[in-house]
Amino acid sequence: MADKKRTAIYPGSFDPLTNGHIDIIVRALDIFDEVIVAVLCNPSKKALFTMEERVEMIKQSFNGTKPVLVDSFGGLLVDYAKMKNAVAIIRGMRATSDFESEFQMALMNRKLNKKVQSIFLMTGFRWIFTSSSIIKEAAQFGGDISEMVPEAVKLKLMEKYPPKKRNE
Repeated sequence: MADKKRTAIYPGSFDPLTNGHIDIIVRALDIFDEVIVAVLCNPSKKALFTMEERVEMIKQSFNGTKPVLVDSFGGLLVDYAKMKNAVAIIRGMRATSDFESEFQMALMNRKLNKKVQSIFLMTGFRWIFTSSSIIKEAAQFGGDISEMVPEAVKLKLMEKYPPKKRNE
């Protein structure tokens, strides 16, 4: 019997992708055969980047790395995971403040589909205080975010917040 491919889903808004996200994805690849980075379509959330821009930035950041697939989805995560034959949902945790909401979501996902496991990975210490929101704010006011995001993301942030606009 051939080994079954072990696929995990890493869902999020990724508005934008950060090096903290990349840290989680790379470490998840040590556990799973492939990781699907699934950009959540959430119409109630006001995103800086369009769905297409976020998907493209993630693809550029991984530059064809085979076990990293990039997709978008709407609806229930467990339904999407079932459709993709995923065995796990990866969730990144930065601090204990993330735990309560992540735990609630994991319990609900478990109730909806017992076959998909929730796996929590702590972000590396280097990225513990990094978030998409903080990076967007720093970029908006001209802060150097080059060590916090992939180059493709940095360039897109500079398009959204050109130097003239940043300093107004």
